[in-house]
Amino acid sequence: MSLVSLKEVLNDARKNKYAVGAFDVSNIEMAIAVVEVAEEKKSPVILMGLCLDLQGDRLDYWLYSLRKIAQKASVPVCIHLDHAIDLEFIKKCVNTGFSSVMIDGSMLPLQENIDKTKYVVDYAHKFNVSVEAELGHVGDGIVGNSEIGAPAKNTFDNPEDSLTRPDELKHFIDATGVDCVAVAVGTAHGIYVYKPKIHFDRLKMLNEISTVPMVMHGGSGTPDELIKKSVQNGICKLNIFSEMLTAFYGTLKEELNTAKHLAIWPHNANEKPIAALKKVVAAKIDLVGSAGKA
Repeated sequence: MSLVSLKEVLNDARKNKYAVGAFDVSNIEMAIAVVEVAEEKKSPVILMGLCLDLQGDRLDYWLYSLRKIAQKASVPVCIHLDHAIDLEFIKKCVNTGFSSVMIDGSMLPLQENIDKTKYVVDYAHKFNVSVEAELGHVGDGIVGNSEIGAPAKNTFDNPEDSLTRPDELKHFIDATGVDCVAVAVGTAHGIYVYKPKIHFDRLKMLNEISTVPMVMHGGSGTPDELIKKSVQNGICKLNIFSEMLTAFYGTLKEELNTAKHLAIWPHNANEKPIAALKKVVAAKIDLVGSAGKA
């Protein structure tokens, strides 16, 4: 296997009614861990890069390493740019070897979102690079700087405020030529303040309208039964990051708090945290039904 486009991975997922896990990997160690689990599970996988982690020369270092990982993997691997808004940076990522990019115009007026998405699609498709866009807006469910259990003080978005409108979906897809669409149906990024409510009636309607695979952002912390039902109703890509970080740093914190000293080789310090991260990845692959699909 080797590097594949998002379109290749998600079209099969839609045809066969499963989803593919998409994992933000801020460094090489995270990327290797995710791919190792995917190989064990015989699952396709999507490795995502966040703009904050790809500034300056880090883009070249990160992408070079991930392309090598993908080329050596025994399962299909897509390298995807997550949540980008700067058009020149998106073009740079297309030019340097991503197999998929996301243009996030979800905060823009509809026509501006369409125009910018079409611009990216027209450019990326010349290089056989897939494009994800977002219609509606999946906001943040994080507590921010407040203490756990304390009032959130308006540091999170209410998912109900910006759900994807079914009457806009077909026009958006037809006007942009996008390869997949992230839809807002009740999830949020980050750590939830409240248990999410998925609007399945809306999701079913969107699935009937959409001619391309649909994406769910905010997969971390969303209850398993809601994710399973979402996949049954058309979600083909599930984004995960916060649960991976919680598992890794929670375990690392325990390791450091019980260590006799802190002059610990990084390999040894990270061994159990990486194992905890891999456990999250394995559970999500099983949850979305992609195990054995490679």
